Amino acid sequence: MQTEAEVLTDHTDVICSTSIERIVTGRNAALSLTEILIHQLNDISAVTDSIGGGKANEWGVRQYRYDCWLMEKPETAMKAITRNIDRGIWKDLMKKSGMLSLMDAQARDEWYKNLEGEDIPAVSEANILSTFEQLHQSKGEVFERGVINVFKGLSWDYKTNCPCKFGAKVIVTGLVKYDRWGFGLNWGWQRDRLADLERMLMLLDGKPVPDNRADVSRRLGDHIHENRHSNRYEDEMFAIKYFQKGTAHISFKRPELVDKLNDIIARHYPGALAAR
Repeated sequence: MQTEAEVLTDHTDVICSTSIERIVTGRNAALSLTEILIHQLNDISAVTDSIGGGKANEWGVRQYRYDCWLMEKPETAMKAITRNIDRGIWKDLMKKSGMLSLMDAQARDEWYKNLEGEDIPAVSEANILSTFEQLHQSKGEVFERGVINVFKGLSWDYKTNCPCKFGAKVIVTGLVKYDRWGFGLNWGWQRDRLADLERMLMLLDGKPVPDNRADVSRRLGDHIHENRHSNRYEDEMFAIKYFQKGTAHISFKRPELVDKLNDIIARHYPGALAAR
């Protein structure tokens, strides 16, 4: 699977470094052993209860009773355990596929929200192949949708924010806060949108996308925390100046990448951009 900018190339393998057969075989073996374990626990529980020692859900947990699926009825436990294991596998596969890098914050939230539901697809070779073949085929569309969502989410209250294209800079509100201790970075959708914007530029530049521990929002937050009275931040993609009223001027340092963003916008809004 791709974890870098290769996701936007003509690479056609669905999963490169992960064996589907190994995942499915391991998953099925683990579930079979878990079901055996649950039945064994039930047998042990019956013995201990018969001699006055209580059931497994009384002596088998550290603090709270009835908080372990292994001590539930097999049909109830296996349904929940299977769903939990499959949910973890889907999350891991999605992360390794590189598809999360193409999604904007809203799309990622929807993906994770869907995984929390009751009817997630079982992890099988057929389901993995069909899911990621479909995702691979739509990766360009997913990426472009993320670009458009960020573009549409910008504020048009400022003349430097052109409502038909990305310009040399954008101005956003609510990115920072200011109090007697100095500046601080706000948590929220503007922070997510800044990370989305960086991710798109990095992909267009053919570079690995930073994870959430090292993206621009985290770096900006660390910079502000360490320099509470500074009002400027700069890296390879952005020069950001922020103000006490909470607004931030985000200037692009790579105009050729901005042109690529505008090419995407032009495809979705024909005639909105003047010909270069």
